[in-house]
Amino acid sequence: MTKKVYAFMRLLEEYFTNYLPVCAGLSKNTIKSYKYTFKLLLQYIFKEKNVSADHVKFEDLTVELIENFLKWLESERNCGISTRNQRLAALSAYSKYAQDRNTEAALVFRNAITQIPIKRGVTHKRSVFSREEIKILLELPNEKYASGLRDKVLLSVLYGSGARAQELCNLKVKDVINDNNKIKLRLIGKGNKSRTVLLPENCAKLLKCFMNHRKLQGQLERHVFSSQTHEQMTVSCIEMILKKYVAIAKNKYHDKFTEKSYSPHSLRHSFATHLIEAKVPLIVVKNILGHASLSTTEVYIQISQEQTDNSIMEWNKNWISNFKTEVSKESQEKDSYPTGEVPDFLAT
Repeated sequence: MTKKVYAFMRLLEEYFTNYLPVCAGLSKNTIKSYKYTFKLLLQYIFKEKNVSADHVKFEDLTVELIENFLKWLESERNCGISTRNQRLAALSAYSKYAQDRNTEAALVFRNAITQIPIKRGVTHKRSVFSREEIKILLELPNEKYASGLRDKVLLSVLYGSGARAQELCNLKVKDVINDNNKIKLRLIGKGNKSRTVLLPENCAKLLKCFMNHRKLQGQLERHVFSSQTHEQMTVSCIEMILKKYVAIAKNKYHDKFTEKSYSPHSLRHSFATHLIEAKVPLIVVKNILGHASLSTTEVYIQISQEQTDNSIMEWNKNWISNFKTEVSKESQEKDSYPTGEVPDFLAT
């Protein structure tokens, strides 16, 4: 007897095996995030409704179920608001796809999604390094050792290019372009969008020295940065490297590095903030960072505290000398995976 396949699962498989990677051309990381959303959803439905993955139907996906699923993410899985909104966005993208292909079947699901708003949370100040802190941080690695040289170049390029950590992990020798003795990086960002970023001269010299040390010339498909165990470095490895040097800096400079925590993205935030403080036009910063929308870049205007302080002190030198800002860490989603069986196309 042929097993019945409901429209929800049939379209979901087409969505992940053909539409997202082939037609939409989304990156592996984006697809992985979308898959994880549906793994969690199927786990939740099985847990709450005792309905297995292959028996889920579009009509099961009501407003009440989706809202309770999002609440479950926050309460049981300790998701922050931004992660909750990312999960909702993944569901919304699939609901549009499904409605375009089977309007009648997907109607309940699509209507449910459109009734659930993006959740607004408290906006926290991003962790940003001052220019002096950047100078200190980049001087900490001991380049006499291979790992120290790698760390120095890695952190320098991460800051000097404004790249995302994953973009630097993906960087290959063929993506390092020598244009009339100026070094440019071809970075592949979100949605597989490519952009080219010119490296500062001192940063470019460091990178060339590092690549010569690793004998990477001509090996176009090799990754520029690797770890002790993998040919391609991972984001978690970059996080560990940064954490190591921030800890050293905090211990050595008690009046600096005062934020509770920093991440590789803090270097990107710092790069953008320092560009804006140097009066680089916002549209230029947008293009360097690879933002799809100018509104995304505009957030850096708000976080440029040094620029704000200088303006106020110029207006009235005796008014304010310091601003203190408390930073609270947003809850992070627990690093665990849904249990129970999931379809093969979601498992990879």
